[in-house]
Amino acid sequence: MSRYTGPSYKQARRVGFSISETGKELAKHPYGPGQHGQARKGKLSDYGTQLKEKQKVRFMYGVNERQFKKTFKEAGKMSGIHGTNFLRLLESRLDNLVYRIGFASTRRGARQLVNHGHVTVNGKKVDIPSFRVKPGDVISLKEDHKNLKVVAESLAKVTKRVEFINYNEGKMEATYVRLPERNELNADINESLIVEFYNK
Repeated sequence: MSRYTGPSYKQARRVGFSISETGKELAKHPYGPGQHGQARKGKLSDYGTQLKEKQKVRFMYGVNERQFKKTFKEAGKMSGIHGTNFLRLLESRLDNLVYRIGFASTRRGARQLVNHGHVTVNGKKVDIPSFRVKPGDVISLKEDHKNLKVVAESLAKVTKRVEFINYNEGKMEATYVRLPERNELNADINESLIVEFYNK
């Protein structure tokens, strides 16, 4: 399945959820996209509710269906709660952490930074957005890429960072300190519905 490259606002409105976690997508039009967006009402079936929850998370992290399912299966082999482990694995993706650090203002922008070879992990260039970052790993930009205008503009907008990332402003690098706790992740996600969806 190819990656979606259309408008992210349209995706957000389709599932009624801010995939950027800022709320901007639904501020003006808090209803579905298209000519009949406001008219679409009615109760979803259990399957529809579970599917919608899956799509919310998939759209948020910008992952295609194959990668999403593979990560879900991997989370099932870990000890602990399946749904929480799943979200932790998604949070540990390099593109997501580049976004969390503030090197990019969107996950899509973060993925582009990684793809173009601007990002390093422990001093080595990594150009795979799905690369799994481990606690203790240090994420930075290549030395000659630290003055990128798009990065400077994005960093200027950062007001707060998640606690599982420790950012060194002087060195322009961040350490992935630990795996996130569930209460540090988006409270509007019900990961148990995703578990139910795949375990049918």
